[in-house]
Amino acid sequence: MSSSTHTTAFTVRDYELDMQGVVNNGVYNNYFEHARHEFLLSKGVDFAALAQQGINLVVARIETDYKRSLRSGDRFKVETEVHKLSRLKFNFSQRIVTEHGDIAAQALVTGVAVDAESLRPMKLDNLDMLFENN
Repeated sequence: MSSSTHTTAFTVRDYELDMQGVVNNGVYNNYFEHARHEFLLSKGVDFAALAQQGINLVVARIETDYKRSLRSGDRFKVETEVHKLSRLKFNFSQRIVTEHGDIAAQALVTGVAVDAESLRPMKLDNLDMLFENN
């Protein structure tokens, strides 16, 4: 990750565990989503305010590679970067890094901005602040 990487800290909570005592794979998506929202706020983009303006940022695709299990009480951070792919699409590159520096999971999340009324993709010109320093 680069100097423009945004970091969000987490601690695994007991209710996020599955029967094997590790974080359920679906919970990783919650971690990644929360970190993306924190990233947006750090860039001055309020996800809820955008929705009120009729601009919905939506996930079109998620690829996740699981590297190691997280367990109750583990501290970790989610590192997030964004890259503009085209006038319509962008990628979030994210990874979960344990307090010991091990990568637990990494994800590539493709998103688009969608007009809430027409449900059609929108050009990202009004979201250029997301891609500064990338």
